[in-house]
Amino acid sequence: MVGERGWRKVGLVSFFLLPALLPLLIFRVLPMVASVGVSLTEWNLLRPPVLVGLDNYLGLLGDKNFHRALVNTLYYMVGYLPLVLVGALATAVLLNSKLKGSSFFRGVYFLPVVTSWVVVALLWKWLLSPEGGMVNYLLSLVGIDGPGWWTDRAWAMPSIILASAWKDLGFSMLILLAGLQNIPEHLYEAARIDGAGRWQRLRHITLPLLTPFIFFAMVLSMIGAFQVFDQVWIMTEGGPAGATTVVMEQVVKNAFKYGLMGEASAMSWVLFAIILAFTVVQLRAQRRWVHYGS
Repeated sequence: MVGERGWRKVGLVSFFLLPALLPLLIFRVLPMVASVGVSLTEWNLLRPPVLVGLDNYLGLLGDKNFHRALVNTLYYMVGYLPLVLVGALATAVLLNSKLKGSSFFRGVYFLPVVTSWVVVALLWKWLLSPEGGMVNYLLSLVGIDGPGWWTDRAWAMPSIILASAWKDLGFSMLILLAGLQNIPEHLYEAARIDGAGRWQRLRHITLPLLTPFIFFAMVLSMIGAFQVFDQVWIMTEGGPAGATTVVMEQVVKNAFKYGLMGEASAMSWVLFAIILAFTVVQLRAQRRWVHYGS
């Protein structure tokens, strides 16, 4: 039983949390709850919504555009995750060493993270331009005929993956760098005394103790990969010929281009369920490879 003093404490805490809770409820929780209701209707924003039950969800089972968008989203995630995590790990290990100017380079690598996606996407669209792009120009100097990148069906998604990995690498790097600095130095000293080389120290000390941070970065990166949108919309708008259409791009098009708010809301909740399922699988799998404690 909570006494009078306990209720006073609860009321006092709630009072101080209220400025933060109100925006959370109004702009996050309530729209999420409302979207569940919208997903059960047919609504074009002009006429009153009509209740259709689970028809929007059942319609997604035969929606080829949604299937293609889901496959492309998974393709993006499979290419994006290893590139970001391996690149972030290599960069974090390098910047963790006592090199002159390492603090400066940490800021340089993190700069793309705080840069607007509009700027980054336009920059990479120019860099990967088939005509006059910097990347193809550099390839031509060594005798390589560069591909069409974002104008080519085969290279459009790799173009978006490259741009995304470049922008997001610094965020995962910062997480892993914090993990590296959390590893006790005496473990490395003991390993050196025992004759362990650099690779052995990395394999048997650094990587095992860094697994909680790798896991955290991987989960955040995976959730972000499923919600990829900005770079696709700016660089390709889902093209060419649907090669880069992703789930979030389909949600936006259905909602604001075609006026299918019910279908868009249903897509959003299906995507939420998929992200939740992948996250649960990762949480269960972490028991096999994530090592907590030193």
